[in-house]
Amino acid sequence: MNRRLLPRLLLTPAMATLFLWMIVPLVMTIYFSLIRYNLMQPDQTGFAGLENFEYFVTDPSFGTAVVNTLLLLGSVILITVVAGIAIALLINEPFPGRGIVRVLLISPFFVMPTVNALMWKNMMMNPIYGVLAQVWMFFGAAPVDWLTDHPLFSVIVMVSWQWLPFATLIFMTSLQSMNHEQLEASRMDGANYLQQLRYLYVPHLARSVAVVVMIELIFLLSIFAEIYTTTGGGPGDASTNVTFLIFKQALLNFDAGVASAGALFAVVLANIAAVFLIRMVGKNLDK
Repeated sequence: MNRRLLPRLLLTPAMATLFLWMIVPLVMTIYFSLIRYNLMQPDQTGFAGLENFEYFVTDPSFGTAVVNTLLLLGSVILITVVAGIAIALLINEPFPGRGIVRVLLISPFFVMPTVNALMWKNMMMNPIYGVLAQVWMFFGAAPVDWLTDHPLFSVIVMVSWQWLPFATLIFMTSLQSMNHEQLEASRMDGANYLQQLRYLYVPHLARSVAVVVMIELIFLLSIFAEIYTTTGGGPGDASTNVTFLIFKQALLNFDAGVASAGALFAVVLANIAAVFLIRMVGKNLDK
């Protein structure tokens, strides 16, 4: 009995701290979502019920924000998974300088999101002196103002560039554990590279793909720095996602109640996505 009790007592402070760290913010968010709490209207207080939730979901920007969030998630995950597998396969075979190439491929993941956004905004996508503008002018075409004409696409490119190294690293690690005897046997049986890719490489990478999708989805739901630094959610609501909409309600409109309701909506959205992802990962792990 004492052998079981002592470890539990030793773990109690850490577990209690973790519990409070998770529960207290959630309880406060639920509380603020049910009351009137606008910093610009301190005289209007009291129980609001579901008014904050209704106001949030009926916001003219809500539908656009949800669609932009889904497009951002789907596009970035698709780009990073497909390009990550392609790059991992490309550098899987030994070649001179492979170690240096791997380090260079992984390094963008360690760039802070704000720095990443500023680099793309000023160095790459600036319509006057950006690298892309210079390439366009070299071929005689008019430079594109990416952040104004294609704001959501620009954000997708920035985020994909930063998360591609993560996916590549996971896929590279997975490829190292492949059974090379199977590959050699398939070559001896006359299988070409496309057949090896379909029947050996892709099935082997299924678990890694599931892990990459799950981790990226969790973090991409909270994309904010890239949008705030470059497009500011605009023009209009063209690049506003759910996270940025919550920011606008909280800080631009000073309405903590509506922002809390939006935060709870984001939590529900994340949990719905997590349920499907956990099932997908579980199926891949059982294979």
